[in-house]
Amino acid sequence: MSCLIAFAVGEKYKLGNGFNIIAAHTDSPCLKLKPRSASFKSGHQMVNVQTYGGGLWHTWFDRDLTLAGRVILKDADGSFKHELVKVSRPLIRVPTLAIHLDRTVNSDGFKPNLENHLVPLLATKHEETTTNSSEKNSPSSSKVVHHPLLLQVLSDEIGCKSDEIIGMELNVCDTQPSCLGGGNNEFIYSGRLDNLASCYCALRSLMDSSKMPEELSNEKAIRMIALFDNEEVGSNSMQGAGAPTMFHAMRRIVDSLMHQSMGEGALERAINSSFLVSADMAHALHPNYPDKHEEHHRPELQKGLVIKHNANQRYATSAVTAFLFKEIARLHNLPVQEFVVRNDMGCGSTIGPILASGVGIRTVDCGIPQLSMHSVREMCGKEDVDTTYKHFKAFFEMFSDIDRKLNID
Repeated sequence: MSCLIAFAVGEKYKLGNGFNIIAAHTDSPCLKLKPRSASFKSGHQMVNVQTYGGGLWHTWFDRDLTLAGRVILKDADGSFKHELVKVSRPLIRVPTLAIHLDRTVNSDGFKPNLENHLVPLLATKHEETTTNSSEKNSPSSSKVVHHPLLLQVLSDEIGCKSDEIIGMELNVCDTQPSCLGGGNNEFIYSGRLDNLASCYCALRSLMDSSKMPEELSNEKAIRMIALFDNEEVGSNSMQGAGAPTMFHAMRRIVDSLMHQSMGEGALERAINSSFLVSADMAHALHPNYPDKHEEHHRPELQKGLVIKHNANQRYATSAVTAFLFKEIARLHNLPVQEFVVRNDMGCGSTIGPILASGVGIRTVDCGIPQLSMHSVREMCGKEDVDTTYKHFKAFFEMFSDIDRKLNID
């Protein structure tokens, strides 16, 4: 329930025509509550967490944090229901150690132990918060699973009784809202830009290119977006890009459009004609660390989408897929940049190669350039989001026509 497929069928679609797809991932590095989250340290109620993904964990210290996610509730009639919840106020915090007690931190570096030091503080240990609780929920009991105080906060937010909460999957998140910043208000400061910015542009472009019937009247393909979870930990989950979710959706759509006609190999022909834009944020040139980028491939903020290349297939871009995607930008006068990692550095990856190899679909990997990737607070250029939206919308509107003009020997 954290994966989404949406699509619009062109009015001139015929069996064997392809899918034009934009795929992105919904998840970001964060802290997640452990199954037994309650712990006590020196008279303080602490919340046990796991690290999810490759976060810049030092940035989570001294932030006003809260919790969001899902809970399972038990109704009076014995049935169960799934509820989403987000506590809007600052609820927990991971305080740093004062420099007076860690004199060498600036010279030796901040090196917290993620098990011992990255534990959020919920409250001081007040017995009155649980005076009516059973022994298993008492703060002094080793059997406590979640702090009764935490359950009370969640139940108040949901509008239920705390004993109706029988399961939960909660993430730690920052309470500071997204905003514009910089001297010219040209930057977006926000958590989880990687990769919700791509998800937003993908969804918005699909909606805006398919609002009116006439916008699909000449479309011969199927326009689709696919948003997956768990990319930050490898995509190998039911809701990740490694699952056959997108392939199954494509097959069901093709099957439903076959009607009574013979469609031998219809899905295979459709995949062969399809094209995937894998959208994941890209590394912008950092003005304080310019040597971290290859000299001739240095994407900058406010300069447009970045097409990612890697000879070892860490990205799925090829010369053909890059050309087709750049041709859309050329026809709409949109800027495009290109990225290649240095030979003396490792290269990250994304869902592009997973989907390209798992489905057998032509793919280009691209992304909005950003700074502070995987920090609790990231930044990107405002204009780049607008450019990406226009590029994606143009992809949906004209890719089918451009693709037909390409003859491959």
